[in-house]
Amino acid sequence: MDAITAEGLVKIYKSRKNEVRALDGVDLTVPEGTVLGLLGPNGAGKTTAVRILATLLKPDSGRATIAGFDLARQPDDIRRVIGLSGQYAAVDENLTGSENLWLFGRLYQLSSAEATRRATELLEQFDLVDAADRVVKTYSGGMRRRLDLGSALIGRPRLLFLDEPTTGLDPRSRIGMWDVIRGLVAEGVTLLLTTQYLEEADELADRIVVIDHGKIIAGGTADELKSAVGGERIEVVAHDRDAIPRAKEILSRDCAGDVTVDEHTRRLTAPTSAGAGALVQVVRDFDEAGIRIDDIALRRPTLDDVFLALTGHAAEEETLTDEASTRSAA
Repeated sequence: MDAITAEGLVKIYKSRKNEVRALDGVDLTVPEGTVLGLLGPNGAGKTTAVRILATLLKPDSGRATIAGFDLARQPDDIRRVIGLSGQYAAVDENLTGSENLWLFGRLYQLSSAEATRRATELLEQFDLVDAADRVVKTYSGGMRRRLDLGSALIGRPRLLFLDEPTTGLDPRSRIGMWDVIRGLVAEGVTLLLTTQYLEEADELADRIVVIDHGKIIAGGTADELKSAVGGERIEVVAHDRDAIPRAKEILSRDCAGDVTVDEHTRRLTAPTSAGAGALVQVVRDFDEAGIRIDDIALRRPTLDDVFLALTGHAAEEETLTDEASTRSAA
């Protein structure tokens, strides 16, 4: 059974000057027990899609079912089986961690005793026991994000929406959040995860959908998306500019592909399908030819490589869509 099916979702934000299609005919399918990564730059429509599927916004057209319930006709049933953690921690800074979780439990119509028990379980699960009685304003960013995720789990949801859950976190906190999310997946929770980070989707998602300007422009695994923009490549920085022609010849032969050269930085780049084996061969041939190098590496496409190839712009660019979406939610 599919946890999410969506067909032709459209959401339009209008202003005096223009009209923005935040979603422009989006189709999605997420099987139960899997993780779908919704990948895209700021303003692509990721948050709008999540808010619609979580019943916080109504689409202008299209249809969807969530956990078997119709989005238009059964929103209350959907809310009983989902959890949502947004881009910013939705917790009360003036309450303690345990008070926040108890409050969310009561909002989910748990009894006071059950809300307390559930809060205790989640504080232990998210390693917040020592901070349980501290007010949230004293928490670090990573602690707030864990508490917010805990609040989304208070009702034991079958389906969880995570909207850029690690934005603004330091690398250590991000990795910690990844571990938490993996644990949820192991328990059978279905996830829809939005992110700007390809490496995050690579770590967590079974399948990735790339969205830009409200449209789905690509889909597949992280490896498939990377391969679509050229796969692996060997990058070499020659020590001497005079050695570039010979270095280009060797790279072209060992990698069996076209070599691009940046004369200013003395950087040569060649696509390869042979991975580390090609890298070893290039190093050997450069050594035999007496070519000195300042740097050499086997690289996979970066997040910007993927976005530049698929969308024509970098991941961090923002559009009016985010602003319009935020205003609507407010």
